[in-house]
Amino acid sequence: MTDIHFGTDGWRALIADDFTFENVRLVAQATAEWLKRDGVAAQGAVVGFDTRFLSGSFAAAVAEVLAANDIKVALSSTFLPTPALSYTVRERKAGGGVMITASHNPARWNGYKVKPWFGGSAPPEVTTAIEQAIPAIETSGRVAYIPLDEAIAAGHVERIDVRNAYLKAISNFVDIEGIRNAGFNVLIDSMFGAAQGWIARTLEGGTTTVHEIHGERNPAFPGIRAPEPIAPNLGESMALIADGGYDVGLSTDGDGDRFGLIDEHGRFITQLQTFALLVYYFLEVRGERGPIVRSVTMTKMIDRLGELYDCPVYETPVGFKFLGPKMTESDGIIAGEESGGYAFRGHVPERDGLLSALCILDFMAKTGKRPSELLAELYERVGAHEYDRVDITVRDDEKAAIEERVKSSAPTEIAGLRVESRDQVDGYRFHLEGGWWLLMRFSGTEPLLRIYAEMPSGELVQRALASGQEIAGVTL
Repeated sequence: MTDIHFGTDGWRALIADDFTFENVRLVAQATAEWLKRDGVAAQGAVVGFDTRFLSGSFAAAVAEVLAANDIKVALSSTFLPTPALSYTVRERKAGGGVMITASHNPARWNGYKVKPWFGGSAPPEVTTAIEQAIPAIETSGRVAYIPLDEAIAAGHVERIDVRNAYLKAISNFVDIEGIRNAGFNVLIDSMFGAAQGWIARTLEGGTTTVHEIHGERNPAFPGIRAPEPIAPNLGESMALIADGGYDVGLSTDGDGDRFGLIDEHGRFITQLQTFALLVYYFLEVRGERGPIVRSVTMTKMIDRLGELYDCPVYETPVGFKFLGPKMTESDGIIAGEESGGYAFRGHVPERDGLLSALCILDFMAKTGKRPSELLAELYERVGAHEYDRVDITVRDDEKAAIEERVKSSAPTEIAGLRVESRDQVDGYRFHLEGGWWLLMRFSGTEPLLRIYAEMPSGELVQRALASGQEIAGVTL
């Protein structure tokens, strides 16, 4: 029996191991049956894919199954970012969508994300319903199928290009003309992913210039461990900017829903700092007010900003399947998680790396300040906060022992700071004096133990991460 489970965002597996055409069709059949049970199958579905190996072919296989289940399919004519797929689901009032992508995972992986009618990550009740239907489908062999050419000829599948509508939507969200005419020199690292060329196209026509690297399709993601926009994978970008001439560096992950920021000196601005900057931009520059939603792994700078601007802050477990619904329920102005995923009120309740990049550029254009200056201004308001994370590969048979060691540990201090309490909102988090914290949790998308820490200095961050490895009994 095939073992297929959805993690933090979608089902991900190794290509040709578990991620096969047979298994993708199983999940597609389960998705079709969920759409029918939910009463939205008549509204159709949107199917998209990223730049990974065979992603377009896997997307076609999904379309063939949905079409054979009498669900009209809009199939992207080319690779596209996940937020563009999510936007299209909502714009077309479709019953749902499927995105073939493994997001930021290494090249050997691919994945399957489900986007319900509202254009966000599928909540647990949806993915559980899909998972639970798979065994019976596999046993009965009831996967329906119609060849793509026949489905197109019969009008069951249409090819669509979503670029213009999506780019217009995110351009209207900010002062795009102000950005185009700000005279910025921007470096973009698309990490060989699905957002390549999209930001550059949006910024055409003014005095701002764009230089894009890794802006071609290469499913091997050469030179980087994985297309995740964090410092270890952005060495080339940081070196180019450090050499001078650029005002900012922007990067997006494999499917364009995550965002990384590099300042004008070539220094990486962490995901926690970036989210705090985006929150500060919404509160101070745009003058918006309302709830702010953050994951357990996100910075406490958000809580401080919430206090300063009288905005409530809500905390959720990791994953936009939790953040998105809370943002919608509370009418939150912005939501963010440590992975570099940020969502904004007035857009889809979904991570959008391209819109995040435009918001940072708008922040710069409105204030006349570069990223390091914006961060210094933020720190004047909330104090210095430093952060880092280590990822340690673990085997499935190691997880129980690691978890037991962490669960049974009772340190009285970490990095010289007193442990005041601990919780298990998502993983194991130690609350330290001064509001600082250390957290350990298993990734929902990769075979990794992640250890996170936020401290008042980089030196304390590294001491805390070392303590986390000692508590868990693991090493890099």
